[in-house]
Amino acid sequence: MRLRPVRPAGWWWDAALLAALVALTVALATGHLFGLDRAVADWAGAHRPTAARWLAMILNYLGQGTPLTLLAAGLGVLLAVRLRSVRPVLPPVTAFVLTFLTIGPLKVWTARPAPTASVKEPFLPPDRTLPLFQHDLPVSYAQSYPSGHVANAIVWYGVLALLLGPLLASFGRTVPPHLVTLVRVLPPVIVLGTTTYLGWHWLTDSVAGLLLGLLLDRILRRVPWDDLPLPGRFRNWNRPFTSYP
Repeated sequence: MRLRPVRPAGWWWDAALLAALVALTVALATGHLFGLDRAVADWAGAHRPTAARWLAMILNYLGQGTPLTLLAAGLGVLLAVRLRSVRPVLPPVTAFVLTFLTIGPLKVWTARPAPTASVKEPFLPPDRTLPLFQHDLPVSYAQSYPSGHVANAIVWYGVLALLLGPLLASFGRTVPPHLVTLVRVLPPVIVLGTTTYLGWHWLTDSVAGLLLGLLLDRILRRVPWDDLPLPGRFRNWNRPFTSYP
């Protein structure tokens, strides 16, 4: 059983993403980059007409974790039924476990309010909305870092792209490579931009979500889904899917 190749190749890319996430967290924990976050948030707040705000809110739904989870699970089940194989269900399940064990705990641990925490509950002074580790606040008001929308978008659209090709192939259709790339890239970029523009996250929250999402995505893309050992009870539901047909 060999790990699948990823691009760019090499584990040092994974190490670089992790190191960048740690460095960004340390910088924020020591009071750095607050000026950048405030400047971006203030600019967005001053350039947010009603029409643009509503458009950004609609586009931001592309990063909603629960609908993406259900969509990926549904595609996995549909492909599993068509191929008579349990393997297509494995990527959505694994992605759910990875995101559940990383994004949420990091949010709770870092305990950072969102930019909007100064204009709605808990109505913090503007300078207090920036620091991390504000564990004296209720958890619901301090879950901004990293951006779950951005990380979820990268992970789940990667899973959808993985399932889309084999699913259409089971119907006798092919997926152009550029469409797969579009599915993987465009939604996360839109979510990163809209989340920051709406003031729901600081810029550094979105960057942290980007780094974490890319790291999790590379882990998922390395998994040899067609070669993973399965219990004997699945011997009749054991067909490969990433190489289908």
